[in-house]
Amino acid sequence: MFEKGDLHIKKSVLEQFKVILEDWIPEHALIAIAVEKHFVYFSSQFPNLSLEIGSVVPEDSIAYKVLQQGEKVDAMMDNSLFESPYYAIGYPLTVNDLPGALVIVLPSLFKKETPPQYRHLTGKHEEDWVPVMIDDISHIESLQKRTWFNSNGTHYKTAVTLKELQLRLPENFIRIHRSYIINICFIERIYRDLTSNYIVKMKDGTELPISQSYLSEVRKVLEF
Repeated sequence: MFEKGDLHIKKSVLEQFKVILEDWIPEHALIAIAVEKHFVYFSSQFPNLSLEIGSVVPEDSIAYKVLQQGEKVDAMMDNSLFESPYYAIGYPLTVNDLPGALVIVLPSLFKKETPPQYRHLTGKHEEDWVPVMIDDISHIESLQKRTWFNSNGTHYKTAVTLKELQLRLPENFIRIHRSYIINICFIERIYRDLTSNYIVKMKDGTELPISQSYLSEVRKVLEF
C-alpha cells in the first residue's frame, strides 16, 4: 500500500520520467504522476496551477481513468483537477511494482487568450434554425449524445457540445452535472431531495440534479 511517507524516497525515481519527457513534449507542459490512489509527483511552471503531493486522485480525473482501465486515455476533461476544463493525455506505468498513471497536460490551454464568449446560440426547432440570445437561455443539457438548450419553454438542438459551451459561456452560466449547464438567473431555488442530494429548481419548473463532482464548485459560486 502506498504511504505518504514514501514520497521523498520515490522523488528521484519520478524525476527520471520528467528528464525523458523533456525531449518529447513542449517546454511548458504540466506533468503529474499518480501511484495507486494518490498523486506522488507534480511539475508545472504555472503558479496558478498546483497539486498537493499525496492528495487523493479524483474519481472523475484522467489519472483515475488510467488507473482503472490500465491503458492510455486522452480527453478534454472538466474541472476535476485544475478548476477549469483541460486537455490531457494519460499513460499507465509501474512505480516500485505499483500501478501508476502519468498525466501530461499540454500548454496550449494555458494561454491567456480565451475564445470569445457566445452572445447567442443558433438552435434547431422542428425544421427551422433560430438564433437565441444567451441571456434568454435558462439551461442546456446533453441527452443521447446531442445538446439541447431551453428558452421560454422551447427546446432547441445545437451541434455545440457542453464542453465547448463551458469554455465560452458568460459567468452567469454554471455546470452542475456532466449533462447540465444552467443560467443562474433562472434558478428559483435549490433544495435537498429525500436522499439528501441537491436539486436545482428552475423558474419554468424544471428540476435538475447537482452531481457530487460539481457540488463543491456550485456551492463556491452560489455561496451556500
